[in-house]
Amino acid sequence: MERRRNQQTDHSVETKITDQEQYRKKMKYTDTELEEILNKLVASTRSPRGRFSATASYPKLEKRLKSHTWHLTLIRTFSAAAAVALLCLSVWTAYLYMQPAAIQTVSTLAETRTVRLPDGSSVMLNHYSSLSYPEKFKSDKREVELNGEAYFEISKDKKHPFIVQTETMDIQVLGTHFNVDAYQNKPDVKTTLLSGSVAVSNKSKSVRVILKPNEIAIYNKAEGKLTSEVLENVEDEISWRQGEFIFDDLPLQEITRELSNSFGATIHIADTALQNYRITARFRDGEDLATILSVLHNAGYFNYSQNNKQIIITAKPD
Repeated sequence: MERRRNQQTDHSVETKITDQEQYRKKMKYTDTELEEILNKLVASTRSPRGRFSATASYPKLEKRLKSHTWHLTLIRTFSAAAAVALLCLSVWTAYLYMQPAAIQTVSTLAETRTVRLPDGSSVMLNHYSSLSYPEKFKSDKREVELNGEAYFEISKDKKHPFIVQTETMDIQVLGTHFNVDAYQNKPDVKTTLLSGSVAVSNKSKSVRVILKPNEIAIYNKAEGKLTSEVLENVEDEISWRQGEFIFDDLPLQEITRELSNSFGATIHIADTALQNYRITARFRDGEDLATILSVLHNAGYFNYSQNNKQIIITAKPD
């Protein structure tokens, strides 16, 4: 009888060990994890007499382990899917950011035009001028390219400096109001500051000046020389915004360039002696080119004639 009881006990232990090994391999749990789960299961499966039944416990253990494994598998699956989605979104965002922004170009003829930039800044173009800028500012700088003349009102952004590029000069600002006169047929590039602060430099950065309000920077293209001076009436430099022409002791050659750029006409001074002839005149009523030339002619400054689209200026006979 005793031998039979021992044989049954040995068989039960062997069965328990065999089942533990089987479930350990099947569910891939460590001994410590499996022992902890068994202890909890033992406590929940005691009979009224307090005896543990391995036969009844292991099916329950398998059910709990399968449920636990299924939840872990589901969590891991969703986590992996979320990680892949996040990675794809990050790659796509980086790809879009690295793509060059489309360039917009606005040009004027015999009219002025106001352009609103992506950052909210405002630019007013003078006659026969053009401005190129990206559809969206993506880099750490806000860069535009100007050919002609424009008045800028720039939104403040210290982290993203605003840079106006011309053929020969760069004007860098943070937030300010200023005017740039950079027509290609003029010998000088002029930058006039109304408020704020701007740094003006040539392309090679070999010359540079920082302007204060009511100052103008003049860069001579031929000499590569950059100078600045204080203006008595800074508003005269932007009078073109109201359709006005203010010639304050200007050489005739400079006046004809300004009229050519404003009206898209070709004006030629036949007598070189007239090129440096200085004139003071103001036209504030939006006069057209014919009216302006007629007034200057009647004032005794010069004669002029028109051949097709070209206007020829000659000296008056003595």
